[in-house]
Amino acid sequence: MTFGPPRTRRFPITTSGTVLIHLDFLLAGIVMTFLGPLLPILVARWGISDAVAGRLFLTQFISSMFGMFMSAQLVQKQGYRRTFIVGLVLMTVGTALLASGPFLVGVAAVAILGMGHGITTPAGNLRTAEINPQRSASALNVINAVWGVGALSPSFLLNIARHLHHPERFLYGTALVLLLLLAAFSLSRFEPDTHETEAEDQSSAAEFFSSGMLVRVSLVFFIYVGSEVAFGQWVATYAHRINPAEHNFWTMMPAFFYGALLAGRTLAPLALKFVRATGVAQAGLTLALLGGVILVRANGTAWIVIGSLLAGFGLASIFPISVSLLTTWFGGAARRASTMIFAMGNLGGAVLPWLVGLVSTHSGSLRVAFFVPLMGCTLLMLFYLLNGQSSRVLAARPQ
Repeated sequence: MTFGPPRTRRFPITTSGTVLIHLDFLLAGIVMTFLGPLLPILVARWGISDAVAGRLFLTQFISSMFGMFMSAQLVQKQGYRRTFIVGLVLMTVGTALLASGPFLVGVAAVAILGMGHGITTPAGNLRTAEINPQRSASALNVINAVWGVGALSPSFLLNIARHLHHPERFLYGTALVLLLLLAAFSLSRFEPDTHETEAEDQSSAAEFFSSGMLVRVSLVFFIYVGSEVAFGQWVATYAHRINPAEHNFWTMMPAFFYGALLAGRTLAPLALKFVRATGVAQAGLTLALLGGVILVRANGTAWIVIGSLLAGFGLASIFPISVSLLTTWFGGAARRASTMIFAMGNLGGAVLPWLVGLVSTHSGSLRVAFFVPLMGCTLLMLFYLLNGQSSRVLAARPQ
């Protein structure tokens, strides 16, 4: 009896990872934003104040910051695919743990899923920019728009689960989908799967780092991420406080904010064909400021909807534009600078929402606390107005 040559195994499936990374960002958007619409439910379950609730955001984004510090090392040593797998495992476990249990278990769950998101996000942005070198601004707008689709989903999904009188099913269902995506990553092989390092111009790097540009840009990311998270994560509770008679509609408020964020990121690549990146950022921040003013003056649900739409649409392009400008700001030192910059963004996402809760508790008014992200938008506008024409910051139109 003769035997032929052994058959070659045809999996894992070889891929650039584009589709899988976009799916990962879709689910990451859900995981990193469902705390907002869940917050009134968690506050009622655990009997906590706004100040304590704000610490959940602090925990989520501090752990995400540590995840970001780990991300670059994981990509360098293990490759992109395994880095995404680690992030997915953590997001799956954290989401499942949050479904039930006491306050301390919930805090641990938020920390775990936050770290998973922190590991995933910089790897996804960096991979997208690397495989789209000629149109990085547009590609980053698209993948962050996908994140926006995920971010607006929790309001709808949680509303369905609440109508079924089982809000925990939303969390278990999300964990299940994360598990399925984890299996897809496990059966795939990225080609290439390594982070390409480039020669760094040491004199250029020293010039930028010593000039204070790194500090200014890090503050931009700190303020931007913090302002976006503060608006998006507290608006449901804000609507619930202003109009408690609306028993169900308040859960939909984050969907208006993140839906507008998605629309803005979808339209941004079109605007970037005709207007320089800093000009788009200035126009967006004008709308964000208007939306923030409407929110702090809102006296009913309709005005909260309008303010959320304007704030979300206005902030939409700031993050992807700022990421695409890193090479303009720092040249060959961009990758080294990005570790601190992304970490500062996550720190802002921790501090500003926590500060909103703290101000709300001490002032007795969540309306007053919304001046925190409004001030953040003001500072962002100041940065882009002062640096929009600078030779160091001026972005060329995308090719």
